[in-house]
Amino acid sequence: MKVLKFGGTSVGTVEGIHNIKTIVEAETTPVIVVVSALKTVTNNLVKVTQLAASGDAYYKYVLEEIVDTHHRHIDEIIDDTVVSTSLKQQLSGLFDELVGILRGIFLIKEVTPKTEDAILSYGERLSSRVVQQFVSNATLYDSRDFIFTDNKGQKPSVNFAATNARIRETFEAEKGIAIVPGFIASDVESGVTTTLGRGGSDYTAAIIAAALDASVLEIWTDVDGFMTADPRIIPSAYTIEHLTYSEATELCNFGAKVVYPPTIFPVFAKRIPLYIKNTFRLDFKGSIIGGDEGKDLCVNEMGVKGLTSINDTSIVHISGMNMVGVIGINRRFFTLLADNGISTFMVAQTSSETGTSLCMTHDDAIKAQQVLSREFAQEIATGALNPINIIHGLATIAVVGKQMKNKLGVAGRLYSILGRNGINVKASAQGAEEMNISLVIDKRHLSKALSVIHDSFFLSQHKVVNLFICGIGTVGGSLLKQLREQRESLMNKRRLRLNVVGVANSKQYIIDQNGIDTTDIDNLLQTCGKPNNPQDFCADFVDANFYNAVFVDCTANESVAALYAELLNHNISVVAANKIAASAPYSEYSRLKQTALNKGVKFLYETNAGAGLPIIKTISDLVDSGDEIIRIEAVLSGTLNFIFNKLAADVPFSQTIRMAMEAGLSEPDPRQDLSGKDVVRKLVILVREAGHIVNIDDVVLQPFMEPSYFEGDTEHFFSIVEQLDEPFETRRRQLETEGKKLRFIAQWADGKASVALRPVDKTHPFYNLEDSNNMVLITSTRYNTYPMVIQGYGAGADVTAAGVFADIIRVANI
Repeated sequence: MKVLKFGGTSVGTVEGIHNIKTIVEAETTPVIVVVSALKTVTNNLVKVTQLAASGDAYYKYVLEEIVDTHHRHIDEIIDDTVVSTSLKQQLSGLFDELVGILRGIFLIKEVTPKTEDAILSYGERLSSRVVQQFVSNATLYDSRDFIFTDNKGQKPSVNFAATNARIRETFEAEKGIAIVPGFIASDVESGVTTTLGRGGSDYTAAIIAAALDASVLEIWTDVDGFMTADPRIIPSAYTIEHLTYSEATELCNFGAKVVYPPTIFPVFAKRIPLYIKNTFRLDFKGSIIGGDEGKDLCVNEMGVKGLTSINDTSIVHISGMNMVGVIGINRRFFTLLADNGISTFMVAQTSSETGTSLCMTHDDAIKAQQVLSREFAQEIATGALNPINIIHGLATIAVVGKQMKNKLGVAGRLYSILGRNGINVKASAQGAEEMNISLVIDKRHLSKALSVIHDSFFLSQHKVVNLFICGIGTVGGSLLKQLREQRESLMNKRRLRLNVVGVANSKQYIIDQNGIDTTDIDNLLQTCGKPNNPQDFCADFVDANFYNAVFVDCTANESVAALYAELLNHNISVVAANKIAASAPYSEYSRLKQTALNKGVKFLYETNAGAGLPIIKTISDLVDSGDEIIRIEAVLSGTLNFIFNKLAADVPFSQTIRMAMEAGLSEPDPRQDLSGKDVVRKLVILVREAGHIVNIDDVVLQPFMEPSYFEGDTEHFFSIVEQLDEPFETRRRQLETEGKKLRFIAQWADGKASVALRPVDKTHPFYNLEDSNNMVLITSTRYNTYPMVIQGYGAGADVTAAGVFADIIRVANI
């Protein structure tokens, strides 16, 4: 014997009911088919009851819609007009009964729970007749004849003794296809119609399966089974192939609406496997609950199977110094709540017993505050208890997996990743079974929290890092190109997806939650972008609440650098090619570093010195490992090294500047490089990484051009710069005879920092430094006799972009 249950979408659509016919008629063993009401019908029955009870004549129109829904469905699935007319006539008797009940409610403007149950029962009573007529050789049964409830509490509960005996008696001789309406039952004593709660058709099927020791229970719905998370929030969520009964129960109780929660226990007690399958994807395997417990497989080393959430959460917090050691105080709380029909789905209590947090729905929380305040009015008046406090606007997340038990670091990783993304945990609970870690957070962070947890516990195929790229000139443009080229490789080899969600140029910006195709980004910004204002795009990026968010600054803009503090404070990592922030007054620089540390995010700026060379990280690693930097000597301007390498008898100084511009090595105004101030910034940054407090004003800069050359625009500059050709050629010839070359050198030693154009001889490592290369000599306690040497290209869009890219990867690895 097999038991199959089909939901409202399956029963109430043309494709769905045709697939039901295919599935059921293909069975070779006796089968009991439990059906829900047609889609929307139960909701409309609730609505029509409420309207009639309020004296609103509009209930008649809603009732007409219920009738029309069934008639339209019959016309769509049954071509034989004789058969369809006969079926409609069968249903008309039920509709007449329903009309009479609602008419009475409308007149007296009152509805009792018994009457409401009677009205709601019509959904399944109607749909079961439709299915019985459509499926060949099927017999219709009325579940009120064999599923019985007691009315001893606030809600009817199944009388299993009477129910199981009657089910066995009813279906003992059934050898074919039985159609049963789900959801409905009858009172064991009075025979009055009762219901099993919304979603109760699943429960009906489980009760029958357990009573008959069925070989399997299949629940056919419009989803693929239990998912690792809600696919409406996490598009990368996928079907969990196998769950234990306990895992499925935890997921159901905490918001996964795949199965009605009470459904699991009856089949668990008889160890009947439960299959969740999609009526509209007949070949898809779906989820299996129970069955072979040895197949309790988990795809991640932490043992997490799935995530689920409740987005309607409030905390009722009861606190007071006089709660400590008072035996029975919690019993009073819970008894009072139970007596008032208030359900609590999570409890968190401090070990000092001075506070208890009760998690429940918003409506229950308001009611709980009222009844608790009345019950404990005297204690509150004397100060023994504090006023009952409510925190609204929350959501609860449950991280579920039986194999989490005894796995070290699960909770630690969970709290860590939430903290790094700026998500505060209001309350938490974990039982000794370690199968469910439940967290209460601010509701506005729910999507972000689910996304980052899903990624971090390898429930997603890829870890996603969301990028905002500010500045798409030479460096930013090259970075976007590299991101596109490496996309597939990173996803395949590193399980990492770098998702560009924001882009800004000097005029427009765009942010898209779904990601941006940057192939034709200039046109996209022009057609879809908003006017660029740093404060605006910063606010929009923060408000978008992206998880694993990284702001990438490829500009040299002071207004953009001023945004870093705000971004870091909102748990957004910053990767900067822009040198302004890292060379700002030390107090500002230190504050940014400390903010990043406190928030658990990254502030990285490797390309601030040496483009893509690993200079800053190397110095930082040396210091962190206990080494002491004694001296730094460096050529840090690829532009200036190129210029002084190109100086020759037939290549004057002014021409080398133009050559640097043509090669894309200099700023649009080359005087920014020629001033030496950029090198000063770089030296300040390196010395700070070495652990010293230094500011730009502490560096002695010896310019090699008079101040007059920095006045006026670039056109004026090039009209006068040729005046320097002869002095530089004279100096070059003199140094050539001495076997020396000019190098623009940044130096820090004995607590002093300087930048100047200096001659070096053939014995110096800088002598043979070619083209636009940079070189850094680091003398430390460990690297004393022979300094550490770092050398390579120190200018150019591609190498700088590659350095920025490397910083992004470092952020992704935290």
